[in-house]
Amino acid sequence: QVQLVESGGGLVQAGGSLRLSCTASGRIFSQNLMAWYRQTAGDQRELVARIYGGGSTMYADSVKGRFTISRDLAKNTLYLQMSNLKPEDTGVYYCRGAVGSALYWGQGTQVTVFS
Repeated sequence: QVQLVESGGGLVQAGGSLRLSCTASGRIFSQNLMAWYRQTAGDQRELVARIYGGGSTMYADSVKGRFTISRDLAKNTLYLQMSNLKPEDTGVYYCRGAVGSALYWGQGTQVTVFS
């Protein structure tokens, strides 16, 4: 049984930083943990950052230069380092992993940025 558990969200002032973690258990390994998404009230879930099997990364334009996605294979964990946070970064952040064609999501962690 695959399980993804996010942590690290919270309330932070604009300009501050947070680091989100997504730890995997079950038949999934961190090399399959591909992406962070976020969802705001009333909006669709949007891709924030993605890490490919070889380690290359891609970011949404809105977070380039401020967010960094990384992974620790030994800890089976995916990270999202968020810096210079803005109120528009507020939302529920989800990690997504894949095993073959099956996609898995964590339960989400709330990030709230106030000005």
